[in-house]
Amino acid sequence: MLNIKHILLYLLLLFTVKSYSQISSSAAYQFLNLSYTSRISALGGKLATLDESDISTVYANPALLDSTLNNHLAISYTKYFAGINYGAFSYGHFFNKVGTFAIGAQTVNYGSFIDADEVGTIQGSFTANDLAFQLSYSRAIDSTLTVGISAKTVFSHLERYKSYGIAFDIGGKYLSKSNLFSAGLVLRNIGHMVKAYTPNNMEPMPFEIVAGISQKLAHAPFRFIVTFHQLQNFDIYYDNSQQNQDEVLDDTSTKTGIAEKVGREVLSHTIIGAEFVPVKNFYLRFGYNYQRRNELKVNQKVSTVGFSWGIGIRISKFNINYSRATYHLAGPSNNFSIITNLNNFIKN
Repeated sequence: MLNIKHILLYLLLLFTVKSYSQISSSAAYQFLNLSYTSRISALGGKLATLDESDISTVYANPALLDSTLNNHLAISYTKYFAGINYGAFSYGHFFNKVGTFAIGAQTVNYGSFIDADEVGTIQGSFTANDLAFQLSYSRAIDSTLTVGISAKTVFSHLERYKSYGIAFDIGGKYLSKSNLFSAGLVLRNIGHMVKAYTPNNMEPMPFEIVAGISQKLAHAPFRFIVTFHQLQNFDIYYDNSQQNQDEVLDDTSTKTGIAEKVGREVLSHTIIGAEFVPVKNFYLRFGYNYQRRNELKVNQKVSTVGFSWGIGIRISKFNINYSRATYHLAGPSNNFSIITNLNNFIKN
């Protein structure tokens, strides 16, 4: 008789095979891959595992949801670029002998735009926004292994064009018995567009495979996180060295060796993060995203593009977090998150 391990493994393989036909750099609903919480943003923008429970990380991997997050609530807000703002909330609840559930929503407001015709005559204005609702479920297989799944309904409204779709995240997490090491794997945004923006123009979902490890030092206040993203695509390195050079036919001077090419790809897939906890209830976080730095830097002034940092502090019954991530010289993004355990407000 099939047990839950076999069922989840079957679903994982089924969705994986189906999703490879949907991989595209021009996929729709890219807002699903934004960094919605301060912790994830500070650690480089993506996450697959963590050795510490945090309800705000359920968007990264549903397997990070566990029974300790019963009645935990997280709310986040990000001030992005060019008047764009986005936010999210998540709430978890544990049901004995069933597992842990979480509900949440992600929304992006792109602001107001001028509506003009082809000759520049202003007709008025229009808005654009995206929205996704999420239901997550996780269950502990044993004391070290947890699996989870999230179902998402996606809605998009861009001027007069509307679209909606469905997507799933399937993930697993291993946590050592010492609670110091964890490893995770998640397949994100498996699904399809149900209604296209325009007739007969279905677009793929922003499918992605993310894996990672987290290691907390036993006798020092440090935690290190390494995340590997876009694992479904082994060719993501962008060579911007040619952008200011004239094209020269049959130029072999810029050719790179196999070792260098492999090294660039490995770095492009890798995000490094670290947390420093000098005292209880206070965090300092740092992240480095090589792909972001390589693709968005200006060669004349690289600055801190690709780096991110954040702080977290517990005040009374609230965990307050802030992060700042530099995408480009045009400016950084700022994220604020508040997390609380609603059980602290219930009087026995």
